[in-house]
Amino acid sequence: MFKKLLNLNIEDMSTAQILVSGYFVVIITGTFLLMLPSATTQSGGMSFLNALFTSTSATCVTGLIVVNTASAFTVFGQLVIMILIQIGGLGIMTMSTLVAFVIGKKITLKERLIIQEDLNQFKISGLVKLIRYVIGFTLMFEGIGALIMFFRLLADYEPLRAFYLAVFHAVSAFNNAGFDLFGNSLESFTGDITINFVVMSLIIIGGIGFGVITEIINIKKFKHISLQTKIVFLISGLLIILGMVVIFGFEFTNPETMGKLKFGDKMLSSLFLSVTPRTAGFNTVPTGSLRNSTLFFIVILMFIGASPGSTGGGIKTTTFGVMALTLWNLMVGKKDIEVFNRQLEKDIIFKAIAITMISAGLVVLVTLVLTITEQGSFLEILFETVSAFGTVGLSTGVTPTLSKIGRALIIFTMFAGRVGPLTFAVAFAEKERKGIYHYPTEDVMVG
Repeated sequence: MFKKLLNLNIEDMSTAQILVSGYFVVIITGTFLLMLPSATTQSGGMSFLNALFTSTSATCVTGLIVVNTASAFTVFGQLVIMILIQIGGLGIMTMSTLVAFVIGKKITLKERLIIQEDLNQFKISGLVKLIRYVIGFTLMFEGIGALIMFFRLLADYEPLRAFYLAVFHAVSAFNNAGFDLFGNSLESFTGDITINFVVMSLIIIGGIGFGVITEIINIKKFKHISLQTKIVFLISGLLIILGMVVIFGFEFTNPETMGKLKFGDKMLSSLFLSVTPRTAGFNTVPTGSLRNSTLFFIVILMFIGASPGSTGGGIKTTTFGVMALTLWNLMVGKKDIEVFNRQLEKDIIFKAIAITMISAGLVVLVTLVLTITEQGSFLEILFETVSAFGTVGLSTGVTPTLSKIGRALIIFTMFAGRVGPLTFAVAFAEKERKGIYHYPTEDVMVG
């Protein structure tokens, strides 16, 4: 599949093809770095497939692991993973633009178009300014999160170790990656208010989108907030609240997760478990011990994911919002799709449908193949697939037991999920041939 991209000159490549190639190069570079003997605690270094899986998971800010990050990697290997997380979370074009800023290079029109595609923005104007905001906000939020966690972790670790852990987990949380160095995610901090709220805050801020953050900070009047930002906050808020209520109800009496916790800790765990499927991957209760009803509900949350132009994956909150609004308007008999006194363009609706269909098709296909190649229940395999596609990183414990074919499929799914299902599809599609005529229309019965 990548042969088509390798045979193209960069000048002949579309923005989608350049993005796919860029992420591919970063992943391969990370793979060889993680294979170095100095990167792992294993004698002779790590195998290519395991290194590729880890590099893909880090670059695609997923968090699925085939080996324990805390015990299998040295500090050098963990730093490589953290850098890959940062590159993958912000996007390769953001990091490339940062290098251009440092060396004083001007950003060309072609590069601006790629940045527009990478950050999922409407227009090309103001992109360089947005990049500056992205870098500044990232350093600020990660720095604040790391500082708070540092003071909390001082109670349990030496200062240098506490600082290292705080920085790594702040980067992992803000970029919605889910990699941890505690060995059991955040299960040791189930009732810890400080750790829980810092991590949740970083996940939410990193997942709402850099464009939304920039708009909120620079907005002067509430009525001037764009439709994009309104939908992001509406859908994100509803999913977090609904998720907390549903998970609390499903797991309240489960003795293997929240059943033995105090009421306050149950509420906190439910809220955390509602936030983290939005592509973050941290967990404070054992994921594999959740009830089937909870796992299936989390599959839905993971499939929806975060918001456009963010560090998260999934089909995105706005895509889900557009689909839901389209359905509602059709049910009440409206021809125009309206929300907040605005009308949605039909192109946006078609794009939302395309993204949802491609994503669902990918999940179904990969799940189908994995049910043949892997051991485990259907729900566990579906959970693993959607977690990979949504770049979430939550797992019921299937990941380390995956066969070589299974690991390759999950690698492919993580990659497609991070680049974006539509961008990934467009990168390998033939260019549209525009004609000067249109065929006559004809009706087809549906439903």
